[in-house]
Amino acid sequence: MSLFHAVAWVDHHAAQVFQFDASQVLAQQVREHARYTRQHGSSVRSEHEFFGEVCDAMKGVAQVLVTGSHTTQADFRHYVDKHRPEVARQIVGWETVQRMSTNELVALARRYFAVHEGMAAPMKAG
Repeated sequence: MSLFHAVAWVDHHAAQVFQFDASQVLAQQVREHARYTRQHGSSVRSEHEFFGEVCDAMKGVAQVLVTGSHTTQADFRHYVDKHRPEVARQIVGWETVQRMSTNELVALARRYFAVHEGMAAPMKAG
């Protein structure tokens, strides 16, 4: 079941995606799987696979607010823009935050969407 809004908290090792509406919150957890390539001794492949799983967790959600540290957001945004342009269209905002509780994240996202949807509403002629 997909809901219209979600907030995702992402770092380089774990992510939480909370889909919500007025009455419910559905949570998904994504964890990094450490795999290093022998060629370069690099974790790039693992990070790409992890970020791909985060994108998969957002599937079907119309609007997503992405939260996390500035560095993680920059890395995730680069991945999304380059490898998952369809997900980039779902992401309507980026907020730099420290680790927050589920309730704090959902409250932040509810306020974010309320403000931004109000700004997007057409002006009524008087």
